[in-house]
Amino acid sequence: MTQRPAPRHLLALAQLSNSVGDGAYYTTSALYFTQVVGLSPARVGLGLTVGWAAGSLAGVPLGRLADRRGARGTAVLLALGTALAVASFTVVRGFLPFVLVACGYAAAQSGLAAARQALLAVLVSAGERTGLLARLQSTLNAGLAIGAGLGGLALHSGTRGAYLAVFVLDAVSFLVCAGLLSALPAAAPGAVAGAVPGGEPDVVPGRRPAGLGVLRDRPYARVALLNTVLLLRLPLLSLVLPLWITTRTSAPAWLVSGLFVLNTAAVTLFQVRAARGVDGVAAATRAVRRAGWVMLAACAVFALSSGAGTAWAVGLLVVGAVLQVVAEMGQSAGSWQLSFELAPPDRVGEYQGFFGTGVTVARTLGPLVLTSLLVEWGTPGWLLLGAVTLGASYAMGPAARRAQDGEVCFRRPRAARSRAT
Repeated sequence: MTQRPAPRHLLALAQLSNSVGDGAYYTTSALYFTQVVGLSPARVGLGLTVGWAAGSLAGVPLGRLADRRGARGTAVLLALGTALAVASFTVVRGFLPFVLVACGYAAAQSGLAAARQALLAVLVSAGERTGLLARLQSTLNAGLAIGAGLGGLALHSGTRGAYLAVFVLDAVSFLVCAGLLSALPAAAPGAVAGAVPGGEPDVVPGRRPAGLGVLRDRPYARVALLNTVLLLRLPLLSLVLPLWITTRTSAPAWLVSGLFVLNTAAVTLFQVRAARGVDGVAAATRAVRRAGWVMLAACAVFALSSGAGTAWAVGLLVVGAVLQVVAEMGQSAGSWQLSFELAPPDRVGEYQGFFGTGVTVARTLGPLVLTSLLVEWGTPGWLLLGAVTLGASYAMGPAARRAQDGEVCFRRPRAARSRAT
């Protein structure tokens, strides 16, 4: 008799599948929309901003749907919806259809992320979640790197057919993802994995507040807000550092690609190790604080690269990039643990949908804030970013304690947790 694959293996394969497609999509989409569809860069930027704004609003209700109707079925439907949205991009020929499809794509992606987190909570015990999330993050980066390589082939070809092939690949990757998710064990809505690793899901009763739901949980909202501040680093690698290197340093432009490879490889190889020992609220807040100090050091090193000779600039930028990815891995591990540990067990999807909006907000506001702060202001801007990051990382401890102690507008069911220090 064939043994059924373990849930964590299916989750990893699903992550790998859609991240390969996403890597190819992210590499080629901007040029596809401008050169093939014929939209101006400004309209592409506006359409994607509107789309991701819609996606951030959809995350909470779709996460709530996963809690109430079942995480597996919701995740499968949203993966299929993402595949449909990606396929729809291939027939878009105007700005308004582009915006509508972008909204559908972003909403499905945001909802899928929340539903998968709820699914992970159903299938994996609390003590294993952060470690598994670290493995999934490593898988994500590996898939993105593979997909970016495939997208690079399409860019080299430069033909309409090559671009369309990338979108077909991305759509198929989400179909495969849906198939893998459908093979996971089913569980009743509101179930969470038992305390014993590999145990069967247990239904944890909880009171569902009416109305705004998670938005009424002010302590959790403060933790999510502080995490959003820490996530402002997201545009650093893709936007700010390329501009900084080419306009404020004497380092060669090819270093941009080298730093991207360094970051991706480091996360793929070391994220699991960085997450070891992050197994409670106290450990998570310590990890976030350490990441704050490392990020401050990274910002100071990046600032020193301006005005340095070519060799020194390259060396400083590499050191800064190493420090930045160490801070990234530590902050990610801590925030994953907090996002699950502080959420009611029967409403993980809704809470993860809310917590995940921080990524969207950071990606939307980050480019404007960081280009003004760092590229235009220079060294003082880097130091201010480091100081703000450190301040937010230290504020996370008291915020997490309040959320853990249950200072909320409604009562939440809580498992026994270690007190944050």
